[in-house]
Amino acid sequence: MAPIPTPQQEPQDSPEGYVGLDAADAERRARTRGWTTVRSLPPGAIVTMEYRAGRLNFEVRDGRVARSWKG
Repeated sequence: MAPIPTPQQEPQDSPEGYVGLDAADAERRARTRGWTTVRSLPPGAIVTMEYRAGRLNFEVRDGRVARSWKG
């Protein structure tokens, strides 16, 4: 039987710290802090609900991060 994979560790970083930043700057900062996937979404976008460790989501309005969450 194959071993159960160990879940990926998430960066010790607060998503709230990205709110208000320019979207491109926020994405660069997130990647340097260890987020493996950064997803920028328009307001009201339909997204999948599965939780992905290491993924940071941004809701972007007028080029700025309006909301940020893990998964």
